[in-house]
Amino acid sequence: MAFNRQKLLAPLIILVVLLGAGLLVLTNPPESNRRGQLGPPQTVVETITVRPGSYSITISSYGTVQPRTRSVLVAQVGGQIMEVKAEFRPGRFFNSGDTLLVIDRRDYEADVKIAEASLMDAIQAQAQEAARAEQARIDWQRLGDPEEAPSDLVLRRPQLQAAKARVQSARSALTKAQLDLDRATIRAPFSGRVLRQMADLGQVVNPGAELAEIYATDYVEIRLPVRNADLPFVDLPEADGASQPAVVVYSELGGAQRWEGRVVRTEGAIDEVARQLHVVAQVDDPFTARGQRRPLKIGEYVTAEISGRTLNNVIVIPTNTLYQNSYVYTVDITADTPVLQRRNIEIAWQNGVQAVISSGLQAGDLLVTTPLGQLTSGTPVRLAGAATARPMRGADGVAQ
Repeated sequence: MAFNRQKLLAPLIILVVLLGAGLLVLTNPPESNRRGQLGPPQTVVETITVRPGSYSITISSYGTVQPRTRSVLVAQVGGQIMEVKAEFRPGRFFNSGDTLLVIDRRDYEADVKIAEASLMDAIQAQAQEAARAEQARIDWQRLGDPEEAPSDLVLRRPQLQAAKARVQSARSALTKAQLDLDRATIRAPFSGRVLRQMADLGQVVNPGAELAEIYATDYVEIRLPVRNADLPFVDLPEADGASQPAVVVYSELGGAQRWEGRVVRTEGAIDEVARQLHVVAQVDDPFTARGQRRPLKIGEYVTAEISGRTLNNVIVIPTNTLYQNSYVYTVDITADTPVLQRRNIEIAWQNGVQAVISSGLQAGDLLVTTPLGQLTSGTPVRLAGAATARPMRGADGVAQ
């Protein structure tokens, strides 16, 4: 009987425990039911206030350094090279008119003397022919028919003209001989630098032989492509060449370096490969080291910044706030809780850092600079540095 009583009491004890637990839950509801829901978590965003202002366009480009003049020095006369100056070596500088090398002059000096003798003979022959012509005129006046005019042949006019022509020919031969003698001394046609030497001391060269490749050093030129979208924002030199935008050239070869120049001309046609217009920038005195700045090198790759127009009363924003280059996010703080707004915008011009907005934003807008994903307008947010957003009220209507 005792065993049966224990079997009957066990379910009664379990039932009493369950009833007690139920009463405890009813008298002490869960915390979430007492305090109500707090609402969805809010995204914290950083913003900047949009303000119009002036903005100077700077157009980025790139290119390689090229000399304004590159020439091949060619021998105009033949002979053995008898003298080579130190300035004729590769990499050396020279000034306009400097002697670079000398070809054997002896043959040409002899030719000059021969031409001088030929000229003297021709002058003498002309003088004799002039005397004969004068004597023929006198003889005709004394012996000829006064009613009949003498012919040119009687007065020896053709002979005199031939003698004068021989004098002119002899003078021309002397001039050519003197030119050949002068050309035996190879002089620099401009101030420059030797790029490549192709002849040396003792070598026998013929007329037309290449002696060296040289280039001018007064300034260099850099061919720079300009994007089609950038063309309306820079004043390029065209027919009049009055506008020459400033250019700053940068190079990382041997450390950060910079040179200042200007755009001097535009090319006459669009590049068929790049489909872009190229402009030519000029940098003066590029081979003189100044302070820590080293000389430029021919063929060196450089980047460039071309000064464009200054835009007034425009809105400029960071490019990292753009999404697909078509919209941005702003924050509307007029409601109780700040919310996101997606704004479609139009870009007038942009580079890798900033963008000029033509429409879609107004002065005073709060532009979101925090990277966001695909969020919809009306999403609640909290401004960075602002107080915690107002919590939602519980079921009893009291702010928790």
